Amino acid sequence: MSPFTPAFFKFFEQLEKHNNKEWFDANRSTYEKEVKEPFKKFVTLILNELAKDQPDILKDASKSIFRINRDIRFAKDKSPYKNHVGAVFSRSGTKDKRACYYLHIGARDIFIGGGMYEVDKDHLEKIRQEIYYNNDAFKKILNEKKFKAYYGEVQGERNKVLTPDYKEFAKQQPLIANKQFYYMGKLKKEDVLHKDFDKTVLKYFNAAAGFNEFMMHAISE
Repeated sequence: MSPFTPAFFKFFEQLEKHNNKEWFDANRSTYEKEVKEPFKKFVTLILNELAKDQPDILKDASKSIFRINRDIRFAKDKSPYKNHVGAVFSRSGTKDKRACYYLHIGARDIFIGGGMYEVDKDHLEKIRQEIYYNNDAFKKILNEKKFKAYYGEVQGERNKVLTPDYKEFAKQQPLIANKQFYYMGKLKKEDVLHKDFDKTVLKYFNAAAGFNEFMMHAISE
């Protein structure tokens, strides 16, 4: 099901033109009714569905949805609000840096993604070791038909300098150089408004389950 209506997108279209506290306060009731409540309802639905096969998923939408307020302390753009809503589907909410899924819906960009975006030094070394010693399994996951159809390939910034072993290995598996491991598939407004939007999101997440499991296994070693 989809709890979203065209009013959801209309709110963000207007917010782009009037991104200030005065306008937002005047339209807060619209935000609550057309954006915040439907998104929380949808995130709760997806979390509950994911938890059927992944019981360690955190089933708390409040801790999984990012705030609409932007952190403008060090930003040149002082617009106080994001022009989208976003939620992470993980084991401990928005602060979780382990492998997870992500949903982003706005007036301009709509996408489903996941993986590991912020990777600390210890986790990065473990992931590289896992890729190095289990590259066949890794390549099989990357080449799965659904993963390639929905996401194409794994993205992320790469280190320019590698140890000699990894540098040589990168010739056959370039992702060993990554310091981020994320994937992303774009959608349209029509997808969000469709009655089967929940099924679409779950299909995308299921297509990436193998990749996330590989990452989680790597960092738990």
